[in-house]
Amino acid sequence: MKFIFTFLLGTILCGIVNAQKIQIRDQQTGEPLPYATVSELGGTRVITSGAEGEVDLDEISTEKISISYSGYHTKIFHLRELGAAKAIFLQPAADMESVVVAATKWKNKKSELPFSVLQIHKSESVLKNPQTTADMLGQSGAVFIQKSQYGGGSPMIRGFATNRLLISVDGIRMNSAIFRSGNLQNIISLDPFNIESAEVLFGPGSVIYGSDAIGGVMNFSTTSTEYSNSSDPLIKGNAVYRVASASSEQTLHAGVKAGWKKWAMVTGISHSTFGNLRMGSNQGPDEYLKKFTVKRIDGQDVLMENPHPEVQDPSGFEFMSIMQKIGYRSENGWELNYGLHYSTTSNYSRYDRLIRVRGNGLPNSAEWYYGPQEWWMNSLSLTRSKATRLYDQIAIRGGYQFFEESRIDRNFNNSVRNIKIEKVHAYSFSVDAIKSLNVRHAVAYGAEYIYNKVNSTGWEENISSGLKSRAASRYPMSDWYTAGAFLTWNWKVREDFLLHAGGRYSYYGLKGEFDTTLFPLPFAALDMGSGAFNGSIGMVYQPTSSVNIHAGFSTGFRAPNVDDAGKIFDSEPGSVVVPNPNLKPEYVYNGELGISKVFGKVLKVDLTGFYTHLDKALVRRDFRFNGLDSILYSGEMSKVQAIQNAAMAKVYGLQAAVEVKLPNGFQFGGRLNYQKGEEELDDGTIDPLRHAAPLFGRLNAGYAYNNLNMEISWHFNSEVSYANLAAEERGKTYMYAKDKNGNPYSPSWGIVNLNLLFRVNDTFTVSGGVENIFDKRYRPYSSGIAAAGRNFIFSVRAAF
Repeated sequence: MKFIFTFLLGTILCGIVNAQKIQIRDQQTGEPLPYATVSELGGTRVITSGAEGEVDLDEISTEKISISYSGYHTKIFHLRELGAAKAIFLQPAADMESVVVAATKWKNKKSELPFSVLQIHKSESVLKNPQTTADMLGQSGAVFIQKSQYGGGSPMIRGFATNRLLISVDGIRMNSAIFRSGNLQNIISLDPFNIESAEVLFGPGSVIYGSDAIGGVMNFSTTSTEYSNSSDPLIKGNAVYRVASASSEQTLHAGVKAGWKKWAMVTGISHSTFGNLRMGSNQGPDEYLKKFTVKRIDGQDVLMENPHPEVQDPSGFEFMSIMQKIGYRSENGWELNYGLHYSTTSNYSRYDRLIRVRGNGLPNSAEWYYGPQEWWMNSLSLTRSKATRLYDQIAIRGGYQFFEESRIDRNFNNSVRNIKIEKVHAYSFSVDAIKSLNVRHAVAYGAEYIYNKVNSTGWEENISSGLKSRAASRYPMSDWYTAGAFLTWNWKVREDFLLHAGGRYSYYGLKGEFDTTLFPLPFAALDMGSGAFNGSIGMVYQPTSSVNIHAGFSTGFRAPNVDDAGKIFDSEPGSVVVPNPNLKPEYVYNGELGISKVFGKVLKVDLTGFYTHLDKALVRRDFRFNGLDSILYSGEMSKVQAIQNAAMAKVYGLQAAVEVKLPNGFQFGGRLNYQKGEEELDDGTIDPLRHAAPLFGRLNAGYAYNNLNMEISWHFNSEVSYANLAAEERGKTYMYAKDKNGNPYSPSWGIVNLNLLFRVNDTFTVSGGVENIFDKRYRPYSSGIAAAGRNFIFSVRAAF
């Protein structure tokens, strides 16, 4: 009788299972988990899920199964509990085994790197709905974002920003020869809908990435092609519609993937419209209110009262992007990928210039806006993963990028409009390879060549008569190039101890010609060039699987570019920057020590301390032009300045992170960033470093179960008092609040956000929430525009 009962029970269970296929998914994002492990409890059989996370349990003969996946809590199920379920959801766990590519250009376990790396997954963007890529970085709580206008976003990392940070897109360097030391918004050219993952390498990355990687590297991987592993084509698609209240945003995105065995393609198109941004109504300085607007009436500029001073008029803009990729893989392991990226904006106002008021109470500018920021990138990559004498993996990349940007300004009640237009053609070629010499030693090596051609023009237009005439350009007609080669070595001394070392040599050159008939310079050409060597050494000690200690020392450099050596522009009210042909590279020296500890796959704590010294810093300092310390520029007597190797600077600080991931769907986390920066002035005194952000971070709590994912978070920024403002910031009184003594300062702030996501079914997902729930009026440090007030977001996503 017992035998018959057991036989019948087994037959019933096998029948149930045979009729059922189950997909294993991430409980927070709903994404399938490929190659998860399903094991019999009490048996011996082990099954692995497929590339789409799907597993067929028809061969299971036990009543219970165990499902496990790296980085997730293991779950045990009784087969009868599954019923007719089509999916099993696993909850992420705290661990150290995530894979990153930012530090080496190759996939590496994060726990084996002697540098700090932040990962941002696409799932976070689906939940949090960032409007731009800059917002996506800022939401992490680890990167500080400055905005001079709504259509902006300038990241600050460990006290450095703009052209001291490097942006990489699918392995192609985005930094051009006109990346400036002032606030930079090129990162918004990237469409967050087309970003598959983002990684931030903290500290110098010049060994791998060359010039500009002083404070860190932002590495973006866009949506990849996907091949079919069967005779049937793989077709996937998605569409998103999003609205948000604070700027009357409307966004549309559509994407599609198609894959066959050898060919694959992916397309993504987005369009966003943002109206004038409304700031918060509560507990904020009245200095942030926009109390006036300028209108052109009957040929005159007229100052008018803004009926809605919380609405920052004008600040709205539009954004559009297109991405197309085509891939081909051969039978011998080579894969060829072509990528096309195009993005552009509408005109958008330089808001911080429009709120500047003269002593007579009238605005300085009637118009100040950027023309469309246009970016093209064509890339071609050839990759292979196959062990040979020279490499195990190799990547050959070529790229062509085109940048166009323009600046248009006109003083109040002045009929002359100034127009500056910059166009850059950027070419790149690189070869990167990695080779394991044996089980303990591996090397990576590569070479790169970059060439930029800069075309810059200047115009003056009389808006009354319509006449246009040539004017001094912002930059000379220029050619900038750099070439370099690197080698890194990894040594697994023993199972718990790793050593890493690397070095790079780079050479750069710059040639430019000035039109001295438009601006009487004492020289007509630039001809510069120099070499730079930098290196890194680091170690990782992992005494147990739950403890990781890393330490590293690295150097970096930034070669002077066209913006440093050749520009002519008004850097701030009452100042003009002129060219300086006598520049040399600046160098940075960085040391860091970090420790990570995981407690029971539930709690993970990270703490990293760093110290960075910048030598021969390229900084803006007072200068003499033809023996004069002031000249007339754009109708205003202006103090002469130039970029010079004139200072040293240092930054030190701590980065802390904690995450708690509980098996029942609750999670908690937080990030805290403290950095202190100091810069040497001409007279030898020490001044706060402008791009060293104040204490900032975030705390968050979340809950995820099956189709529901929600998070509440608190983002904060501490005060920067007048005494701690950099000297160049103290003069920008129009950007800051006033303290009790009437001096400019940046108040502290904190906002609470709520984000929700619900998967209606396999096709539809709705998400949204409320940002700045308490409608706080605030302006992040060094920003020229106040942040959004209470902002309601709603998004619907369809997938097939």
